[in-house]
Amino acid sequence: MNLLHPITTERTLIRMVEPADASRLLRYRVHNRDHLAPWEPLRDTSYYTLAHCTQTLADSREAVRFDRAYPFFVLDLAGNEIMGCFTFANVVRGAFQACHLGYSIAVHRQGQGVMRESLAVALDWAFSELDLHRIMANYMPRNERSAQLLQRLGFEEEGYAKRYLQIAGVWEDHVLTSRIRNDVGAHPVRDHGLSAP
Repeated sequence: MNLLHPITTERTLIRMVEPADASRLLRYRVHNRDHLAPWEPLRDTSYYTLAHCTQTLADSREAVRFDRAYPFFVLDLAGNEIMGCFTFANVVRGAFQACHLGYSIAVHRQGQGVMRESLAVALDWAFSELDLHRIMANYMPRNERSAQLLQRLGFEEEGYAKRYLQIAGVWEDHVLTSRIRNDVGAHPVRDHGLSAP
């Protein structure tokens, strides 16, 4: 799998975000506003504007260019509808070779296994193409869907962080999990001078 090419699964097209996606992203944000609100930071009204979406996508591409984050959309096979989003964020190189994983799914795509299907291949991509050793994902204890998803994807619980993130205006506890690259032995750390197209 190559950084610049989409990944296809049985039901999804997974690709990095592009500047031309602003209208799609706006639709996703607006349609899922109430659904995602309990799991995200408080959003200003400007978040639900085309200008904000355009800036988000520009910032995302810059993050890719500097090897800080890799944001993806999970689309239907036609490439029209955003069914979900995920990001390999806070990339740290050197002796750590790790990142955080964040994700969301559209309200009408919940419970269909779409995110599991997508992340299963995306995690393999991140370990191989980004040469990561550890991918961390954290969730609020009451978020049973995330707990089940991460467990099925091979993430293991590593701890519990009190008042870890401010979600919907409240400092929420989080369960800390990670998945470690499953090959054995040390790998020399490579320079990742990646650039966006």
